[in-house]
Amino acid sequence: MHDEGVFRSTAFLGGTALRFLYDLPRFSDDLDFSLEGKQKAGFSSVLKKIMFELKSSGYEVSAVYDDTRTVNSAFIKFSGLMFEAGISPLKSRKFSLKIEIDNNPARGAVLETRVVNKYFPISFLSYEVNSLFAGKLHALLSRKYAKGRDYFDLGWYLSKWNGLQPNIALLTNALRQTGWKESMPDKDNWRQIIYDAVNKTNWAKVKKDVENFLENQSDLSVFTKDNVLGLLTKSQPSADR
Repeated sequence: MHDEGVFRSTAFLGGTALRFLYDLPRFSDDLDFSLEGKQKAGFSSVLKKIMFELKSSGYEVSAVYDDTRTVNSAFIKFSGLMFEAGISPLKSRKFSLKIEIDNNPARGAVLETRVVNKYFPISFLSYEVNSLFAGKLHALLSRKYAKGRDYFDLGWYLSKWNGLQPNIALLTNALRQTGWKESMPDKDNWRQIIYDAVNKTNWAKVKKDVENFLENQSDLSVFTKDNVLGLLTKSQPSADR
């Protein structure tokens, strides 16, 4: 994707971006991007290149994709990988990686170019942390069901950056775009809105959803419902980062 110029025309966001940039202590099974400029190649062309490179590297892969919607998406399925890694006793079990590119992202994000050298040097566009946080709050508020990773990430954000504020312009634009009918969050009330959402959530389901994605299961005893609510009500300065 880097060689095809995807990282120059799209912003890398979501859980995988957080792991690359800030060492989020959980795994992710998707790659999320938002289109920020003219793409060098179409989604199907990029996917074909990815598949070629993976097969050339010895992976047994297949893919299904949809490039007809506003959010282009693909599932790349790896055969035998989980068995070889000792994760599954079944050779037939497949690992799926989801790739999404949003061609009409909400406006208002602040972008930055990052260079990361974890396994090899790579540069890409990403949202800065306040915009990433706004994206997480939008996901938490707009999903039709509680996704445990959203709540874990919320606690992680709030504990990592004291006084962190979301990019309110991006958050409100994203909520309008997805048909939000409740009161719009602003710099003064967003904590209360998120508090109410967390408070009514079934935390047992949150834990069950996220537990298999955590590096350390002991994190579940830290990011409890009470602790996350406490982070939201803690008196903190209204500042960026």
